[in-house]
Amino acid sequence: MRAVDPRLLTHARAARSYLIVTVLLGLAVTGLIVAQAALLARALAGAARGTGAAALAGTLLVLLGVVVTRGAAAFGGEVAALRAAARVKSQLRRKLTGHCLRLGPAWLGGQQPGQIAALATRGLDGLDPYFARYLPQLVLSVLVPAAVLATVTVTDPISGLVIAVTLPLIPLFAVLVGLHTKAATRRQWRLLAQLSGHFLDVVQGLPTLKAFGRAKFQEQVIATVTEQHRSTAMATLRVAFLSALVLELSAALATALVAVETGLRLLYGHLPYQAALLVLLLTPEAYLPLRAVAAQYHASAEGAAAAGSVFEILETPVQAPPRTGVASTAPAGPRTPVPDLHTATIRMNEVAVTYPGRDQPSLAGLSLAISPGELIMLTGPSGAGKTTLLTLLLRFSEPTSGTVRAGRADLAAVPVDAWRAQIAWVPQHPRLFGGSVAGNIALGQPGASRAAIEDAARLAGAAAFIEALPRGYDTLLGERAAELSAGQRQQLALARAFLRDAPLLLLDEPTAHLAPAAAAAIDRVIRGPLAGRTIIVATHRPAGVAGASQVISLDGRRAETASRPADALVVAAGS
Repeated sequence: MRAVDPRLLTHARAARSYLIVTVLLGLAVTGLIVAQAALLARALAGAARGTGAAALAGTLLVLLGVVVTRGAAAFGGEVAALRAAARVKSQLRRKLTGHCLRLGPAWLGGQQPGQIAALATRGLDGLDPYFARYLPQLVLSVLVPAAVLATVTVTDPISGLVIAVTLPLIPLFAVLVGLHTKAATRRQWRLLAQLSGHFLDVVQGLPTLKAFGRAKFQEQVIATVTEQHRSTAMATLRVAFLSALVLELSAALATALVAVETGLRLLYGHLPYQAALLVLLLTPEAYLPLRAVAAQYHASAEGAAAAGSVFEILETPVQAPPRTGVASTAPAGPRTPVPDLHTATIRMNEVAVTYPGRDQPSLAGLSLAISPGELIMLTGPSGAGKTTLLTLLLRFSEPTSGTVRAGRADLAAVPVDAWRAQIAWVPQHPRLFGGSVAGNIALGQPGASRAAIEDAARLAGAAAFIEALPRGYDTLLGERAAELSAGQRQQLALARAFLRDAPLLLLDEPTAHLAPAAAAAIDRVIRGPLAGRTIIVATHRPAGVAGASQVISLDGRRAETASRPADALVVAAGS
């Protein structure tokens, strides 16, 4: 069992200054503990000899100052540690969010969003006791026993020998108990993350569960997982309480042993009264930090376990799938010129895409050319690869073989952010966020004027229902915009894409949730006001292919193009 996870300190660079302050204040507390015991022993010995209050006043005043300073140093150490915890949590949350974005939708699709949300919120909040109490106490558990042992050994070598022999028993018992605690805490955290993810899925899918009569069954599942979490949490607390008993008993017996041998030698005159008092006052201080650090380890174990799960995600490499087709000849690196999609032709040459864990490719042997300003329709049954083709262009996935080029540049060598800045996208299931209607439309164009937002909404056919909302474009949407219909959410997503003046527009089933009249209006917009942009539409609607410059079928049949019927394409696709 490691006392400190080095990865936590590696990722906590922003908090190092606070941690240094915590260590320095720990050193100050150590010196003040020894000074406090020495002054108290001196005052008590003087009082026993009959020294007057006036003579002891100076000692007592200094003692009071030491006590106050010790309290202030301990308080300052905890404040610095809490600030360190806040910095670390903020830094880890930013890193976790950024790395999840870099891993991309393909990786996120295999994860449970509820678990990641629990990690970033409830889990990392558990680092407060880790930094505020466990780490400062860990510093004191090293410094204080060493200082006390040295002071006691100089004062009374026999008592120092007894402390030196009994002191290692505390960390030995703590390590043995901590090994079991760590395993129990990790299981507790896994169950909590599983419960969070499952509960999120149930809440989001409640209408479906009610419709199919499975809501009661999910209640039982949640109850089972909750009971497992409760049982594990109670088992962890039981270990913590029993470990506290063992450590307290060990420290009490060791302290009693020192007190007995010191008292006997004091009784027979073999030890001065002031020295005996100093030994008796310092002996509990030698064991107290070790007992406290064991107790704080239990309190901070959940946060450390959650941080370990965060590190597993952060250490997941961002890798493109192995490419076995035509090698890239484009220059690599951030200086690769970003092709202008207003003029650059996109070419795919024998592209194949196979997702991890699948044997059959989602796309195989895809070759096509997309010229600027074309309207291209992708047709084919569900699972034929239409969405996969769009994710290739969005750089959410990379080809396992073949090449994708834009102009003279290999797409794999083009910076992702600069490439996506030229693309507007409407997915099958668009995501709307908490905020105003206008803010959701302007998501990809934050500086857009209200007039431009209203024009985009009018093109998408959303202006009428938006103006009927209580506050119009300033109406705040709730979670997932559940108060809107599926068609209204689709129209807002279309308005968001239309507002962004991007040369490449990717539409995945853009009219799937719209009434026939609204769908026909969108078709007219695509062929009218948006003409001039390169538009790629994945659709199941035969009526939607009219007027397209290319119609690409991804079901293995011959693809016909309206403008070049002789240039027929044969595109193989996986299931």
